Amino acid sequence: MQQRPLIAIDATAVPPRPAGAGRYTLSLIHALSRVDRQHDYVVYARSHSLPELQGLAPAFTVADVGALSRGKRYVWEQTGLPMDLRRRGARLLHSPHHTTPLLCPCPRVVTVHDVTFFLLPQRYPASRRYFFQVATRLSVLRAAAVIVPSHSAASDLDATLHPPAAKVHVTYEGVDAAFQPADEATVAALRERYGLPPGYLLSLGTLEPGKNRAVLVEALRRLAAAGRDVHLAVAGQSGWGDDPSLSDATLTGRVHRLGYVPQADLPALYSGASVFVFPSLHEGFGLPVLEAMACGTPVVTSDRSSLPEVADDAALLVDPTDAAALTTAVASLLDDGVRSSRLRESGIERAKGFSWDACATATLQVYRRVLNET
Repeated sequence: MQQRPLIAIDATAVPPRPAGAGRYTLSLIHALSRVDRQHDYVVYARSHSLPELQGLAPAFTVADVGALSRGKRYVWEQTGLPMDLRRRGARLLHSPHHTTPLLCPCPRVVTVHDVTFFLLPQRYPASRRYFFQVATRLSVLRAAAVIVPSHSAASDLDATLHPPAAKVHVTYEGVDAAFQPADEATVAALRERYGLPPGYLLSLGTLEPGKNRAVLVEALRRLAAAGRDVHLAVAGQSGWGDDPSLSDATLTGRVHRLGYVPQADLPALYSGASVFVFPSLHEGFGLPVLEAMACGTPVVTSDRSSLPEVADDAALLVDPTDAAALTTAVASLLDDGVRSSRLRESGIERAKGFSWDACATATLQVYRRVLNET
């Protein structure tokens, strides 16, 4: 009996509290488990991710690499991972978060979520910025294929690192089926648990400088000055530095900092918001926008990078540096029930076009191309 090709996925970059790239990695693995019946897989994961990787198909083996720190993880990636790939006879390695071994016994596929390390360097501390600039450049150079989450991200990659066009593949991310409008009782229970008033605005993302929340806070200040009883819920774990804009004394009692919100609570959190506001300066994809849409929440987001590509006409697009424009957009949805309802409906329909199974199918096509399978 002919042995099936073994594909390896390095999921060790997934943090204990997964969001963004971590959530992409876990969702992709589960979707591949559903759609691929022709390959065997080994998934490398740190111990804290093991509960998230339960229920995979029998063709998937999860290799526990232990409780590695971030620094030790990079050492293991460059040393222990290549040796184990050789021992197992892996035919392909997918590194789903920017970095991949410099020396590897099999072809590599790497996912580059964005190149903000080059385009918006002020968003990162110097050590992290320089590391990912160098590591991403080397990974793109050595990979047989590079996956990006949008055509916008592909354009950014071309402008910064100039890989051959044939090497770059766009695979849109997906929305988990759990993201759908929550019923009133579920929303009410979540609001009570987090101490949120009805009709709050919602912001979601890691708390760190450079996320452009200062413009959102300015919009909140303007709405409050106009006599509106508006509140902002901010969900997101602490990053490499706090966001000082959220400590504005003039908005005391109006800004609700929720910290990290578990995945299970997000559908109700989105559903309870009157508007989801995402004025990001740059995104490789912008998954929270789609999640909010899937939950039937009207969205105001940026008119740049990947966000128009993802949202299309199912959200209000504004200049993220223009506080007045952001204020006007949010106010229009608070005041115009017809417009808000239209965005709720169009958002739900738009989100239906993005699934993790479709992402996995497109990713599998990249694997097959690298493996020279027909």
